[in-house]
Amino acid sequence: MPQSSATNHETWSSKSAFLLGTAGAAVGLGNLWRFPFIAGENGGGAFVILYLGFVILLGVPIMMAEMAIGRQGGASPVQTMRNLVKKESLHPNWKIIGWLSIFIPLIGLSFYSVVGGWAVGYVMNAANGAFAGFDANQSQATFNELLASPVKLLLIHTVFLGTSTFIVARGLSKGIEWIAKFMMPALFILLLIMVANSIFFADIREGLSFLFKPDFSKLTTQVVFMALGQAFFSVAIGVGVLMTYSAYLPKDISIPRSAFSIAIIDTGVALLAGLAIFPLVFTYGLSPSGGPGLIFVTLPVAFGQMPGGSVLGFLFFLLLFFAAFSTAIGMLEPVVSWLSENKGRGRASMAFAAGFTAWVLGALAALSFNVWQDFKPMDFIPLLSEKTIFDLMDFFVSNLLLPLNGLLIALFAGWALSRKTMLDQFGFNDGKLFKYWLFTMRYIAPVAIGLIFYTSLVAP
Repeated sequence: MPQSSATNHETWSSKSAFLLGTAGAAVGLGNLWRFPFIAGENGGGAFVILYLGFVILLGVPIMMAEMAIGRQGGASPVQTMRNLVKKESLHPNWKIIGWLSIFIPLIGLSFYSVVGGWAVGYVMNAANGAFAGFDANQSQATFNELLASPVKLLLIHTVFLGTSTFIVARGLSKGIEWIAKFMMPALFILLLIMVANSIFFADIREGLSFLFKPDFSKLTTQVVFMALGQAFFSVAIGVGVLMTYSAYLPKDISIPRSAFSIAIIDTGVALLAGLAIFPLVFTYGLSPSGGPGLIFVTLPVAFGQMPGGSVLGFLFFLLLFFAAFSTAIGMLEPVVSWLSENKGRGRASMAFAAGFTAWVLGALAALSFNVWQDFKPMDFIPLLSEKTIFDLMDFFVSNLLLPLNGLLIALFAGWALSRKTMLDQFGFNDGKLFKYWLFTMRYIAPVAIGLIFYTSLVAP
């Protein structure tokens, strides 16, 4: 594996390896339930059109900005920002982007690993034939039993996070890239198997109507803001992974084309997931409700009633695990990259340190479903009074820190970095395309992210 002479980092072996790794980090649990559900409930095809428009017109330009920052800096997010601030004589306060880009994924991974552990538990349940003959009450009882057991939750949280840490400890070529080359194709194969099952053995027509039939009467201002927020978060803007992975990106790989490709892969997975899930839901008369309940309560009932349901259930939860696992790796890498650069120790020991920190924080989140379920640490603040430790982690990362970092990245790229730097990274001429990107960073993105803040905090 080649290395960057400036930073002594490994670099991606090919464009396809970079795309698989970065798309794997973007594709996560939200693609498999949140996007299909909110699309179906908020205008179907009309929502999808809005979402795609926001991804292309706003999401891809900000992705380009973050990727350009990462490749230009050539190091962990913290060191990248130090390098750019020094090289371009910028205000040192811009370094906050680097610190947010390792703090966000560390906290995010902590509670994300808890939900990833649920996928591990359900893979084992499916393998043991636990869904056979499931009805709604049995399914709900099984999920409740999992959440009520601190031992089970901590065990599967440990398995999920420990495995992620092991892969990251092996480095880019032997760990992250290797797993991406295996896991992303496997994820697509499993998705296509599930979609084929829905086409031939489920109510595919109802599923298509739910997802894609335009209902413009449902497109309220709130729904437009939801599509905007989904477009922003779905492609992993502000998490730190785009910046970190792009630090390993060779100069001859196009950032604009890569950003567009990653966005298409991410959206494609979300739409295929909807085609796999909702025909099953409608065939068995179940509710297409959103959130974890759809995946961990509703779908097991369908698997328990259909012929070959044990096999399909196993494949589905394996797919869910793959999606969660590839994202977890991407969230851990920014932290490990920074620790490896600054602590003077090997990657393996730094991966263990980062993984253990995330495990401790995740254990607190896991316990908030059982022994600490009545503990509301910020009950003196009305907006946060009913939130457990898990809820608070999710709220602060998703509603505050991610949009804040995305906003800072857009402003930094649009106003602080030199025109020459960005043109060089994009391979553009100083023409209409670059002028559109620059206008988006300076004006459109700040307003759009402000609206995301508003819908997250003021009008949830």
